[in-house]
Amino acid sequence: MDPQLTAMAQTASATVVALMATDVWQHTRDGVIALWRRVRPGQAEEVGTELEVTRAEILAARQDGDTLGEQALAGEWQGRLRRLLIADPDIAQELLRVLEESRALLPAGRRSRPRWSTCVPRSLAAAGSTRPVVTSTSPNGDRGRGTELARGAGAAHRRERSRPAVPRRA
Repeated sequence: MDPQLTAMAQTASATVVALMATDVWQHTRDGVIALWRRVRPGQAEEVGTELEVTRAEILAARQDGDTLGEQALAGEWQGRLRRLLIADPDIAQELLRVLEESRALLPAGRRSRPRWSTCVPRSLAAAGSTRPVVTSTSPNGDRGRGTELARGAGAAHRRERSRPAVPRRA
C-alpha cells in the first residue's frame, strides 16, 4: 500500500467531510462524483447518494457536538478515496484541484491555508515518476497536524506522525 496515497486520502477525506457542512458543498460533491465517473463510472451515482447521506450525518453530528461521529465518517471516506487513488493515481492532482477550488469559494473569513501540499521530490522526478507526494499541513504550518477530522488516537497514527512525509529539500 502506497503511504503517499494513504496520506493524501486521509487529508482529502477530512477536507471533503469538513466541506460537507459549508455552502460550497455542491461544488465539492460534483467534483468528487466527476472523479468517480472517470475512474469507476458504474459507481458514480451510488457515490453521489452516499455523499449526500454522509452530509446529512455530518450536519447532525455537528449539531450534536459529536466529533467522534465526524471522525468515523471521515475514516469511511478515507478508505473510499484511497481505493480510488490506488485504482488511478493520476487523479491525485485533479482531486487536489477540486478541493482547492472549493476552499477558494468559501467566504474569506472561513478560509484557512490549505491543509495539504504537493510536490514531486527530485528523486522521484529523476526516476520519471509524476505521482504526487502529499503531506498534511495545519493552518499554522505544523506538519502532520492538519487532519484533525481523520485522525484517531491509535498507535499507528502516532507512528506515522513521527515520520516525515516527504524528503526535505536542500
